[in-house]
Amino acid sequence: MAVREKYQAVLDLGESLNVQNGDVQVEGHQLKVWGTTQTPYEKNLIWDKIKEIGGENPTDIMADIKVADETVFHRHVVKSGETLGKIAKQYYGSAMKYKDIFEANNDILTNPDLIYPDQELVIPNL
Repeated sequence: MAVREKYQAVLDLGESLNVQNGDVQVEGHQLKVWGTTQTPYEKNLIWDKIKEIGGENPTDIMADIKVADETVFHRHVVKSGETLGKIAKQYYGSAMKYKDIFEANNDILTNPDLIYPDQELVIPNL
């Protein structure tokens, strides 16, 4: 299997995340990719996909992924049925971190139990 085909899921993820200034080159048996994600969370998603395919320290891919906005971990658009606890679990692995998300959004949220679809929430760097 060619290296580009091996990592096609990484390239597809980059496209779905709308990675900017991205490019891909194959040099010998190594894939070189670079680009800029919007947030650190998106960068982590790409690295997680690379490791899922190539293992913890793959040698057949070199990635240079930059981040456009380091001031937040991510910006999340609330979907129907979500709670701050569910959102915290998604990004931090712990529902109890909902308080951090609430504090980061106290300009638009007055109660952690009242969030609405289509609200854009800041997911803070912890």
